[in-house]
Amino acid sequence: MVEDLIIIGSGPAGLTAALYTAREDFKPLVITGVNAGGQLLLTTTVENFPAFPDGVYGSELVDLMRKQAEKFGSRFVAEDVMSVDLSSKPFKVKTSSAEYQAKSVIVATGASAKWLGIPSEQRFIGKGVSSCATCDAPFFKNKNVVVVGGGDTAMEDSIFLTKFTNSVTIIHRRDAFRASKIMQERALSNPKIKVIWDSAIDEVLGDSKVTSIKIKNLKTGETQQMNIDGVFVAIGYQPNTKYLAGSLALDDQGYIITRDEVKTDIDGVFVAGDVADKKYRQAITAAGSGAKAALEAREYLQKLEYSESHKGDSAKQ
Repeated sequence: MVEDLIIIGSGPAGLTAALYTAREDFKPLVITGVNAGGQLLLTTTVENFPAFPDGVYGSELVDLMRKQAEKFGSRFVAEDVMSVDLSSKPFKVKTSSAEYQAKSVIVATGASAKWLGIPSEQRFIGKGVSSCATCDAPFFKNKNVVVVGGGDTAMEDSIFLTKFTNSVTIIHRRDAFRASKIMQERALSNPKIKVIWDSAIDEVLGDSKVTSIKIKNLKTGETQQMNIDGVFVAIGYQPNTKYLAGSLALDDQGYIITRDEVKTDIDGVFVAGDVADKKYRQAITAAGSGAKAALEAREYLQKLEYSESHKGDSAKQ
């Protein structure tokens, strides 16, 4: 069986694309991944998604999106995509247990935050440890937080956090930032921001939420404990594109290169969400791009259907 559309990924981008195309009766097959839901599942309350004035849990928002897409005929497979073959049509999408074929594909596998890699960090994700300052800063009003990183993202996050917090301490493992000069100047000139150089977080401490951290000086080996309310990890994101293995053009960071926002160089293959967006990384912008990709896929499939239906007419003549 050749599907009209396969959507790879089940965050806001993939689920919105599924909703839009399902309502057009294309009955998309959504390959969710084993860990379905994307970055929203790492957040607690989402307060900046329209239509939820009291906020909504990230997991609940994903569940509602999925139910709405299912209502109109979307189908779901809870497997990871191992590889794709986009070199010929129909396109082939291979999971660990099956190979699916499709006339069109929307890639919406998102990006994963790079974490510090310490066990205690994982226990407190959503409980004081965050990878998204834009999402979670309002939860830390009048609190003291740390930002880990030394690039432009760390500088931007630190400056943004000062609008809400009492203080921001940047912890950087080297003695100089790699951020652009202008971003460094903006951060270092902010009276709410201070820096701990040549150091890394050794452990995140707390009970139901973060209360302190252990910091290790990487040059001297000395450790200190610091009372803190939140830890923002700003060491970058990794787009989830390894399974593509040369099938689509990627930039030097691994993000899919697009044209006209959601199109690729392969006719019939579209992209949505953080797998191509290295700037905004918001649930609402991902959902918006999912809608755009769906509308482009609809147009592509309608043209394909028209072309196929008229082949017979041409043959008769």
